[in-house]
Amino acid sequence: MSVERVAREVAVIGGTLDLGAGRRGVDMGPSAIRYAGLDQQLADKLGVRVVDEGNVISPVVETAEVGDERARYLAQILDLCHRVAELVEAAARRGAMPLVLGGDHSVALGSLVGMALARGPGGVVWIDAHGDLNTPETSPSGNVHGMVLAAALGLAGDAFRREGWQIPAVESGKLALVGVRSLDEGERELLGTIDAKVFTMSEIDRIGVEPCMREALSHASGAGFLHVSLDMDVVDPDYAPGVGTPVRGGLSYREAHLALETVAEYGRTDSMDVVEVNPILDRENATGQLAVELVASALGARIL
Repeated sequence: MSVERVAREVAVIGGTLDLGAGRRGVDMGPSAIRYAGLDQQLADKLGVRVVDEGNVISPVVETAEVGDERARYLAQILDLCHRVAELVEAAARRGAMPLVLGGDHSVALGSLVGMALARGPGGVVWIDAHGDLNTPETSPSGNVHGMVLAAALGLAGDAFRREGWQIPAVESGKLALVGVRSLDEGERELLGTIDAKVFTMSEIDRIGVEPCMREALSHASGAGFLHVSLDMDVVDPDYAPGVGTPVRGGLSYREAHLALETVAEYGRTDSMDVVEVNPILDRENATGQLAVELVASALGARIL
């Protein structure tokens, strides 16, 4: 394997959060990803300077108040996202690339708010089996990880706003979803009202993952920042069994790598998160290891 050297600092920020998900265990995702050799891949093999900021710790379910059943544990989730946002903003302002490790996908709200505080509203490529575009009114579960993208767009209601936050953190015309294969009715309706590119698995099957990724990256670029959000459930469960909400028919091992290699070739990514690794459901940390490999691909690792 060869490497396209990335002459920059990567700030690793963990968010040990599972309050936004329907299954327990993704709070251990940051540890699983680190244990799979993240530092070694980034520092030794990619030549990247790594600064590990440690973990932002979430309360456990047993000590947390559920609150509104339509957006369960929202107060605690927003508190964690606020602390993540502070670390992301500080990293971005010093010129580092924030790399946030989840945890459930709710942590991405901290990533996006932090980047928006540093650079203004930006664009995002959301690589995920799900749309995460529900609101408290449309969510069938009340799980906040399924609302996080709508919240970042400023479309999930005032409950997701906090003093000092930049909301919307994402421009509606700078959103692309890749790998989608499970949408709720409310998400379909919302997508009909915004300027977003959506590449379902059917579209990827027809035209290939690389053209879809290139168009997605182009569509999301040109705002204050470009963020890539990788939910490991975009990968087929045969290759990534340890995720909170697996959906059959996802990206293959090589398709996933090609998608992230395309991110590296595009060369304009300012921040990234990798979420939803659930070690309880995994097999010998295979999903954590794949997460590390995909981050390496996004930062320039190549076969030739």
